[in-house]
Amino acid sequence: MLPTYALLKTRLKAILFDKKQQGFDTKAALAQFKSLPDDYQVLDEFARSLEHLNYRSDWPYAEPDALDDILRACDVTDAQQVKQWQQRIPHDLTKRIETGFLGSVCGCILGKPIEVDPTLAQLKTAAQPLNQWPINDYISRDLLDALGARHEQWRETIRENISYVAIDDDINYTLMGMLILEQFGDNFTANDIRQLWLKHLPVATTFGPERTVLTKAAIDWISEQAPKIDRVHSWGKNWNPGSELCGALIRADAYGYAYAGDPLAAAKAAYTDAAFTHVKTGVYATMFVAAAIAAAPIADTALDIFKIALKFVPTRSRFHEVVHDSLNKIENAENWEQGYQAIHGKYKDYTHCAIYQEIGTLINSLHFAKDVGSAICIQVSQGNDTDSFGATCGAIAGMYFGETGLDEKWLSPFNDKIYSGLAGFTEQSLTAVAKRVSNLPSRVNNQPKIISNSK
Repeated sequence: MLPTYALLKTRLKAILFDKKQQGFDTKAALAQFKSLPDDYQVLDEFARSLEHLNYRSDWPYAEPDALDDILRACDVTDAQQVKQWQQRIPHDLTKRIETGFLGSVCGCILGKPIEVDPTLAQLKTAAQPLNQWPINDYISRDLLDALGARHEQWRETIRENISYVAIDDDINYTLMGMLILEQFGDNFTANDIRQLWLKHLPVATTFGPERTVLTKAAIDWISEQAPKIDRVHSWGKNWNPGSELCGALIRADAYGYAYAGDPLAAAKAAYTDAAFTHVKTGVYATMFVAAAIAAAPIADTALDIFKIALKFVPTRSRFHEVVHDSLNKIENAENWEQGYQAIHGKYKDYTHCAIYQEIGTLINSLHFAKDVGSAICIQVSQGNDTDSFGATCGAIAGMYFGETGLDEKWLSPFNDKIYSGLAGFTEQSLTAVAKRVSNLPSRVNNQPKIISNSK
């Protein structure tokens, strides 16, 4: 049952890379790593020691981990601002939540066949000769052939074959968030997450940090009847490369829906989920997306969505810096392709799942979108993690544009059928699941009263 020494050392090397990206002084640790023996205890002690690295003296950022510290480091929102947001909640909120969920499903399936980390230039080169640029429909087989790459799930997610919503981890996690809130309400804990993950998430449907933490939770379940969450989280934290990637961000949706109109509450709930597996940018981006989904129905413009969400990100963090810069670049762009070039020109090294470039393209998509369909098409056309950010874009766009903003052409191919990768989740009606998601505000406390219809 023990992992090989080679595997453990590969993970440690990746963790050291992550630590350097987070501003820690890894020079001495790297030298020590090169001489580590093949010994489980020694390797684990080394992994634990990485928790105590010091920041480099020239590191300009302040990136706290605890929720209270994070909120103190943010652009504080006062009670009057929260009250003003509450007064702007539209009467059609339930339909907006349904549309947000449906929009996320459409965006996910649109991006799935080309989830191979393409660039806009690669997609455009493939699509133009086929008269399929700009993208305005689900991906065709001809486009995949021209691109020369495709995701392994391409057969059930291309235009010619779609007949249901295919299983995908992005959709799984939205449903998992729904289950967490349905069963535990707004006081759910990391231990509640662990419990439901063990019950519903097959390990093969998870990736990166989620797979690490879930595997550890399962091992602990073998060895003791009720493992303490601090043991699970500690092991996952010490042996958990990729904890700043987008795996937690794609789990944000349910919290944005549940606290629609209350982005602060959405960000807090998203923190609890994200901190189960991720740190720093991985956590901040999750809080940001949950806040953006919650803010979408009350925002005057698409850019306002993200300006509100940015209030719940530490002001001296790398993530805040990137979002602020991206907002400026996109405000000065004349069209979405120009906006993409500005973002890609600076952040192109942050590719599939690395968040920074993708958050910029997300803002770009919403700013230039006219409805949900155009939003997800712009997002997917910008490449990178096409299904995950297609889903996130669809969620925000659906909450912003509302029911009339999602053309039936995006839903009709599914025949009202959805498949889930969650064990024990048997509902297969897409309409029924969307309505269930729209009931999430009733599952949590302190929901603001709907006062007026502002949009």
